[in-house]
Amino acid sequence: MTLPPSARALIESGRLAHLGTTNADGSPQVSVVWAGIDGDDIVIAHMGSGAKVRNIVRDPRVVISFDSEEANEIGMKHTLIVHGEAMLTPGGAPELLQQLARVYVSPDAVLPPFPDPPPGHVIHVRVTRVGGVGPWAEG
Repeated sequence: MTLPPSARALIESGRLAHLGTTNADGSPQVSVVWAGIDGDDIVIAHMGSGAKVRNIVRDPRVVISFDSEEANEIGMKHTLIVHGEAMLTPGGAPELLQQLARVYVSPDAVLPPFPDPPPGHVIHVRVTRVGGVGPWAEG
């Protein structure tokens, strides 16, 4: 699925994302992450092998939410909810973190802030459904 332009704009605006995965026992796990776009995929960098990585290996279904400062005509804040399937790509996390730091921190940010960071993983989320409150959910 191709993200609507309004959803792409929100994702690229530097709003924090909430990535939901499923733990082995079926309980939910949520991580606050930086997110970007690569083609039609949402991309997230992870330097280690934390819960979100372990969960995606076991069950690639994810949900990502983004809050907006915009509101509809009755005052409800816009919220983008993206459902998708995640795939891990080994390596590339430091480079993606540097790219995202320019959006989330400042144009001259340097991340990771140490030499020779581990390669980590890039999480690619193929979007399967978009919802929430906002122009991406209309129609």
